[in-house]
Amino acid sequence: MDSNWSRREIYKILEVTRGKKSIASIIFNAILLTTISLNTFAIILHSVKSLRHDFDVFFSDFEYFSVVFFTIEYFVRLWVCVENEKYQHPVWGRLRYIFSAGALVDLLAIMPFYLSNFTSDTGLIRILRLFRIFRLFKFSRYVHALKVIESVFREKREELILSFVFFLFTLLISSSTMYYIENSAQPKVFSSIPATLWWGVTTITSVGYGDTYPITPLGKLLGGFVAVAGVAMFALPTGIFVSGFNEHIKIYKNEDKNMKFCPHCGEKLH
Repeated sequence: MDSNWSRREIYKILEVTRGKKSIASIIFNAILLTTISLNTFAIILHSVKSLRHDFDVFFSDFEYFSVVFFTIEYFVRLWVCVENEKYQHPVWGRLRYIFSAGALVDLLAIMPFYLSNFTSDTGLIRILRLFRIFRLFKFSRYVHALKVIESVFREKREELILSFVFFLFTLLISSSTMYYIENSAQPKVFSSIPATLWWGVTTITSVGYGDTYPITPLGKLLGGFVAVAGVAMFALPTGIFVSGFNEHIKIYKNEDKNMKFCPHCGEKLH
């Protein structure tokens, strides 16, 4: 059997495409999605002390199985990625694929297990175990909404960065001003500008935990203004996201209307 042909067939099985899919592709993707879902439940249930104690062996065995399964999947994807036009070069193409978003998620899904074997630090091991939650992000290949979010982030990154910078400026200016207004009245609560930043975050985000608040008339006036400005400020990135989503949904619908697939192999016709 031609190795390139078999590699191309495996790529078709692993790759998530629109249109008709082979039985092998449907079965593999069903197994993969089931394994990811079970891993998510295992991570959640493992945090319950009684379940962790009673089913420790099961959790351990399932973790070994998952790591082996995801490791094999990662290296197979690395082998077949050259079938994609973006990664055609056998060396540089694979290096480029390794640093793609999907490959990084796949790597983060298995790396904590291997890294935890090189340390005896309990705290570090707990942190590495927490990173297993990245396995949940493997769903992004199969959920169109997550792909849209990724595309919107990529295309609207300049506008989103500007809105985030504006948020930081507002936070720093309002917190600094509030410190100088309230410090004399509440020296313990507003003890410094870094301490006042907590008030700024809770006020701008309209959370308002109530543990830090102004008591002077000028402080209350500034606090009210910042709270109202915070509502308007969060409308800015929301509008950017809505605009991006609308653009992508229109493009997606137009593609569906114009796109044709081969009735036999399910490949997109050009």
